[in-house]
Amino acid sequence: MWKMNQYLPLFLIASCLFFISHSQTISNTSTQHLCLPDQSSALLQLRKEFVEKRIYSDEYLDPFDYYNGSYPKMKSWKADSDYCSSWDGITCDAHNGHVIGLDLSKSWLCGPLKSNSSLFRLRHLRKLNLALNNFSSFSTIPSEFGQLVRLTHLNLSRSFLHGRIPSEISWLSNLVSLDLSFNYNYYSVGADSYYLKLRRIDLEALVQNMTYLRELHLDDVNISSSLPQSLANLSSLTSLSLSDCILLGEFPSDIFLLPKIQAIDVSGNNNLTGFLPNFRSGSSLKQLRLFSTNFSGDLPNSIGNLKSLSHLDLSGANFHGELPSSIGKLESLNTLYLSGTNFSGKLPDSIGNLNSLNDLNLGSSKFSGEIPPSIGNLSQLTFLSILESNFHGQLPSTLGNLAKLTYLDLRNSRFYGKVPSSLGNLTKLEEFLLSYNNFEGRFPVLLTNITKLTWIDISGNQLKGSIPSEISRLTNLSSLYLYQNSLTGAIPSVLYTMPSLFELFLHQNQLTGPLQFQNISSSQLNILRLSRNKLDGPVPRSISNFTKLRELYLSSINLKDKMELNIFFQVKELQLLDLSSNNLLVSKENINSSHPKFSYLYLSSCNLREFPDFLKAQNKLQELDLSNNKIEGKIPKWFCNVGKGTLQSLNLSFNLLSGFEQPLKVLPWKSIYILDLRSNMLQGSLPIPPLSTSYFFASNNNLTGKIPQMICNMNSLQILDISNNQLNGHIPQCVGHLSNSLSVLNMRKNCFQGSMPNHS
Repeated sequence: MWKMNQYLPLFLIASCLFFISHSQTISNTSTQHLCLPDQSSALLQLRKEFVEKRIYSDEYLDPFDYYNGSYPKMKSWKADSDYCSSWDGITCDAHNGHVIGLDLSKSWLCGPLKSNSSLFRLRHLRKLNLALNNFSSFSTIPSEFGQLVRLTHLNLSRSFLHGRIPSEISWLSNLVSLDLSFNYNYYSVGADSYYLKLRRIDLEALVQNMTYLRELHLDDVNISSSLPQSLANLSSLTSLSLSDCILLGEFPSDIFLLPKIQAIDVSGNNNLTGFLPNFRSGSSLKQLRLFSTNFSGDLPNSIGNLKSLSHLDLSGANFHGELPSSIGKLESLNTLYLSGTNFSGKLPDSIGNLNSLNDLNLGSSKFSGEIPPSIGNLSQLTFLSILESNFHGQLPSTLGNLAKLTYLDLRNSRFYGKVPSSLGNLTKLEEFLLSYNNFEGRFPVLLTNITKLTWIDISGNQLKGSIPSEISRLTNLSSLYLYQNSLTGAIPSVLYTMPSLFELFLHQNQLTGPLQFQNISSSQLNILRLSRNKLDGPVPRSISNFTKLRELYLSSINLKDKMELNIFFQVKELQLLDLSSNNLLVSKENINSSHPKFSYLYLSSCNLREFPDFLKAQNKLQELDLSNNKIEGKIPKWFCNVGKGTLQSLNLSFNLLSGFEQPLKVLPWKSIYILDLRSNMLQGSLPIPPLSTSYFFASNNNLTGKIPQMICNMNSLQILDISNNQLNGHIPQCVGHLSNSLSVLNMRKNCFQGSMPNHS
């Protein structure tokens, strides 16, 4: 007996090792179990229903990255394999071989979801994810989804579906998660067919039947109704996302008090009203997004009970009153957006208690007073925006304590004094935006030590003195805006050779000295604005060495010598040129096809006496300004071909023009939007601009005759000014019909007869 007891521990150890080894063997074989024939057959048939095509979305229409990490999952589905579970995206029941999970998100599926799809033969599905595919071939959601009654998770988001969501979706009473968000088909006919639609009656049925719901995401679904109160009965709900759903009425406030709710997003519903309740302590709410809604009222003091809240966005809502000091109790908060609200009064000192805060946006709000010094306690802050606010006073030196700050925006506010030297401590700062305040003193040299800066904007202040050459230390700087100050001295030539500088805006200062462009062949400058300074000396021919310059503004720079226009023809990439209010020298030379093709050309007040010949080759012009010159005589025939299909704005006002060399019933510029012929000596009948014209000025000329009936076709006109001419006859009755678009009509000081036509 003793011997048996002696070997008992060894026996138990051996038994354990056997069972462990045996269970691992069973586990390894069960991960690749046989599929039922009808299941694998349905899957293989499903593969044939779609083309595998990678989605490249339009970043403007839908900036979501559809193909990051995507691949054609169905390629692993082989007819000669009996193991469904080895196929990508498939989860099978280990005991009976039924497919219970299908994840084909980001699988390059392209084609319609059809009602007879073999997908609906997989009746044991519990989890189905078809998100981030392209079902845009006029696909609506088939009602057959209602047959998959075992589903607990359904995700059809971002798949270009549209049309009415079928009522049969509400049959899926076992759903725990439903996501139909961000579906729109931009290629559908009619704006109403872009989006998914959910009728109020179907929304009520959905909420009534899906009592286990934890996640309900319907962003960008057109609901166009109020929300049912029964939403507040979903006691398991953790996430509700209904942004941009055209919601109406009042939001049921009890939803905020659901016991498990963690995230609420109803942003972008401009007509949705509501109030925040008194929050209980212990709330699990982590994210609250109400921006661009019509929520109103005070922010309750009980907001401080939301200890788990990490994201609070009330931007653009109608909340008012003072921000309660209890906001400082939100110890988990890392994002606070209050821009565009009606909150007023001072920012509470308790704002400095938000030790986890990363982003703070108070822009375009009605807060007033000075920024509290406690803001310097926000040691985790990376983003701070207080633009377009009523804050005033000097900046607190404690801003220099925000060591992690990368973005600082104080534009269009009422701050004054000198920029605190402590801001030189913000070594991680990338964007420094202080424009349109009342800062004074010299350019803050402290900035030249913050080598990560990419954008400096201190325009519209009262800076004086010279621009320091130390600015060349900022090798990452791409945009420098110092315009509308009182800066003096010469422009440091190093600015033109900084390795990353893309935009340099120095206009409307008192900068002096000659222009010096040296060693600029490697310059990255695309936009250079030097207008309205006190520069002297000629424009150097070395300007042609700018290889990437696309926009150049040199108007009103007070050069004593005449400016040679031909110099600028050597700047090969130039698309915009503004030389207005200079004494321009235009020499006659052969038209060269290598000259840059301008899109925007401004030569106002340049003492021109004729149309420059180089314009004959300008067939890409969109805007041309030759106003306030001394161009006389008739507009030459060739000028009518300048930008014939591209010109959108043409200003020939305040010249000595008498008419067109070639009489035209309708002027030739097919895309013209603004046409200004004011204050010339135009004779003959009123020229009629193209139908695209919205602003037409022909006042202060010598035009005669009747108004042509063709003006009746100009349905886009917003301003029509033909005053101070010698036009006569009856005003066409159709002028009254132009009132739908017309905002200004000036026809006085002519010789018209009869009465003014009635507006319709």
